[in-house]
Amino acid sequence: MSRISAFTARLYRGEVGYDFVGKRKIWYSISVLIAITAIVGLGVRGINESIDFKGGAVFTTPKTSISVEEAVSDAQSASGKTALVQKLGNGSLRIQIADITTTQSDPIKAELAKDLKVDQNAITADLVGPSWGSTIANKAWTGLIIFLVLVVIYLAIAFEWRMAVAAFVALLHDIVITVGVYALVGFQVSPGTVIGLLTILGYSLYDTVVVFDSLKEQSKGITKQTRYTYSEVANNSINSTLVRSINTTVVALLPVAGLLFIGGGFLGAGDLNDIALSLFVGLAAGAYSSIFIATPLVAELKEREPQMKALRKRVLAKRAKEEQAGGPGGEASPLPAGAGPTPAVAGPRDRPRGGRSSGSTGRRR
Repeated sequence: MSRISAFTARLYRGEVGYDFVGKRKIWYSISVLIAITAIVGLGVRGINESIDFKGGAVFTTPKTSISVEEAVSDAQSASGKTALVQKLGNGSLRIQIADITTTQSDPIKAELAKDLKVDQNAITADLVGPSWGSTIANKAWTGLIIFLVLVVIYLAIAFEWRMAVAAFVALLHDIVITVGVYALVGFQVSPGTVIGLLTILGYSLYDTVVVFDSLKEQSKGITKQTRYTYSEVANNSINSTLVRSINTTVVALLPVAGLLFIGGGFLGAGDLNDIALSLFVGLAAGAYSSIFIATPLVAELKEREPQMKALRKRVLAKRAKEEQAGGPGGEASPLPAGAGPTPAVAGPRDRPRGGRSSGSTGRRR
């Protein structure tokens, strides 16, 4: 544990780290590939909407020895439509059949009782109209749009518009991947899924704001020094909050994984999957986007500013001059913990320890 604590402290101080910003094209390519896969899956397979959106009936049978496969065959034969059957913990079956009306449900119920060899009166039928799910979906989309607009406004005021743009891109990235996974896996999209999706957007934004806040603090007065470029400071912000982001994500994923794999998978509580999968995928995508997408994108946008271009030129010129003089050269000293860039310090502490890094940080790995 002491080694982990020491490594965490060195990571926070910027003495060690990974070049997330310098390798941003790799992360962008991975995200684009995942997003294209998700969009293709969405276009080819589409969203498997639950009966809450399409309307239909849910039949709950008493305890029966009929297998799920046999029940699916019987239900589809009785209704002429696709049926979804789940085995409940008490041995009963939950049969969902979409696109049927009230007048169709009674004959189907009688046929199911006959095929499953149970008392017809023991089968309960709950009818769901398509308008209910449609209303929920419309309100969810309205809430999502309002959420995104407020997020952009808040980040633009609290930080700056470039961070607002980067956070917005990261949120869209998380939405596309999560919805795409649902299309590829074939899980049903229910109102619970929508709730889960809105929940993970809040988490994703929180993780991104933590890094942005660190970046804001560390980049104060950055143009008054000549040791670090903006990308280097941004990279240090990611590394200094990396352990916190990982810990937060792991702690959040553990209970969600329990719901998804234990509750929904082994115990057969299929309804948990509706919300657990969106939370699981969204949490993982949110942590990824805050580290690999949002902050590198901010750094890329900031480096296009004239003052940041001038700063980069001064930093590189100074390093080249120091390298020729046998000084620190291309190596940037560790950033002070939690503080903005400081003036260059000549001496053994800044002496090069190896070749120049090709990444934007210019540090040795």
